[in-house]
Amino acid sequence: MTVPARQPVAPVTSRLVAAGCVAADEEADELVAAAPDDPTLEAWIRRRERGEPLAWITGTTKFCGHAIHVDPGVYVPRIQSEELAHRAVAMLGPDGGRAADLCTGAGAIAVHLAAEAPGATVVGVDIDRLAVACARRNGVRVLRGDLTAPLRSHAFDIVTAVAPYVPTAALRFLPADVQRYEPPRALDGGEDGLDLLRRIVGGAARLLRAGGWLLVELGGDQDQALGPVLARSGFGGAQPWLDEHGDLRGLAVQLTDLGGENWA
Repeated sequence: MTVPARQPVAPVTSRLVAAGCVAADEEADELVAAAPDDPTLEAWIRRRERGEPLAWITGTTKFCGHAIHVDPGVYVPRIQSEELAHRAVAMLGPDGGRAADLCTGAGAIAVHLAAEAPGATVVGVDIDRLAVACARRNGVRVLRGDLTAPLRSHAFDIVTAVAPYVPTAALRFLPADVQRYEPPRALDGGEDGLDLLRRIVGGAARLLRAGGWLLVELGGDQDQALGPVLARSGFGGAQPWLDEHGDLRGLAVQLTDLGGENWA
């Protein structure tokens, strides 16, 4: 069945509901509004019915009110990461400073930091070629490299990271469409989900000035598991935050000791 563009979205919504889309109403609205013509709309609906991420289909997603370009193959920024972005802006302040966004992906957090702190210097880092190209398309100054390697030591006020933190054994519990389409490297955090986060902690200890802040996304009891590494690397003053269900979503820590361990 071909659904005409610019027509009521109810038929599109019905198809997306049948395909298992959780936010079918919102997604139907977005598809109908973005499709330039009827054949494109039909092709897009079929792609979404197969589970392809909506942002890959329309080419954009909203993050903190910004339209973020998301190319196929690039991790789609999640709404739950907006809290990390808001907190990073508050810690950076409106007058400037330097921020590094590790594992920048499409560059969503870097885009928000640059928009809300226009006097700041914001740089993203990612190892993935597709992500680097996508972030640059979003206007982010981004370096391709392994974590902190391309960046100057003790030069940053804020380091942010939405790194993969899903334990390998838990990947099978992710939604089927996420498992089928999204890049595993952006999801798989190793045995306990902290493989890359441990390296980020050590790398951030090298990048941050004394008193600077590291903000990372994590879940479960990973803040406790990461505690010893944070302490050895010179971090303290932990400030976790929870979502509306009371589940851990992220952690901010302050570098208080420049003599701690660092590695990247």
